[in-house]
Amino acid sequence: MATATKTARPRAMPVPKDAIAMLRADHKKVSGLFDEFEAARSANKKKQLVAQICEELSVHTALEEEIFYPAVKAAMRDKELVPEATVEHASVKDLIAQVKGVEPDGEMYDAKVKVMAEFVKHHVKEEQNEMFPKAQKTRLDMVALRDQMMQRKEEMLAESPA
Repeated sequence: MATATKTARPRAMPVPKDAIAMLRADHKKVSGLFDEFEAARSANKKKQLVAQICEELSVHTALEEEIFYPAVKAAMRDKELVPEATVEHASVKDLIAQVKGVEPDGEMYDAKVKVMAEFVKHHVKEEQNEMFPKAQKTRLDMVALRDQMMQRKEEMLAESPA
């Protein structure tokens, strides 16, 4: 039995089946980063993780606010879930501004990241348990939304300083 040889190259991430799967994957990734932060002991590791958390959350919130939320709000004629989620994003963005690029300097830095993690956990729970199921019941084309969000994400990551 012959075995094919593969060239060593990074595995591409599988394409999520739709917009909600894409957002859920982002939620899972950020949750894992917060867990890593909680376990980190060195200031250098914490700073690296916070930079990654801030980047992931900044891109994710922009995708939701620019593409996903307007589509969901229109499709559901929503006057509650999307405005509340947008306010929650503002709180997270405020905390991002307080820790992004800042040296980890002890308990206040750690407290800000912990509160950010708690806000994000609450926000994710509401999205996944309330908004996503309702959005799935609409006539929204979740695959087309995914495609729009993936294109925008690529644009934002290309603009982002390395």
